[in-house]
Amino acid sequence: MKKTFCYENYPLWIVGISNLLSLSIYVIGAYVLSGFGIIIVLLYLLYCLFMEIWILKGSCVNCYYYGKVCGLGKGKLCSFFFKQGNLEKFTEKEVSFWYILPDFMIFIFPLIGGIILLIRDFNWIIVGLLVILLFLALGGTAIIRGQFLCKYCKQRDLGCPAEKLFNK
Repeated sequence: MKKTFCYENYPLWIVGISNLLSLSIYVIGAYVLSGFGIIIVLLYLLYCLFMEIWILKGSCVNCYYYGKVCGLGKGKLCSFFFKQGNLEKFTEKEVSFWYILPDFMIFIFPLIGGIILLIRDFNWIIVGLLVILLFLALGGTAIIRGQFLCKYCKQRDLGCPAEKLFNK
């Protein structure tokens, strides 16, 4: 189904909300994992950074929004660090659950770590943070992408492998 309206450049408030969501997940994840020490927190944050770079280099360079303000702000950011790729590569990419699993690990690592911490020493703060983490990672992401990002995305109309995966 084609949409009648797509953003050429997303409003900054949408970029802000979507990035606030990601940063909240990273911060909560880091806090939960701090129960294992600073090295684990640093490894987790490096993993988050690696995933951001992986997405920029692997997807954003080939996206319609390269050099523009996409809903995540990554199209503009990508153009500062990487050369533009080929739009056809984006639309031809096959995405499966296994392809997106590394992205899901950003909240799965702290979730597993939090469960281990709870088994070692039960703490209501950790329980609350895990509930918030799950809500943000699953529900918050679905709301942001469904109501503010994908709905108005020009790349979705041109062909988006993630849209094909999630809307089967």
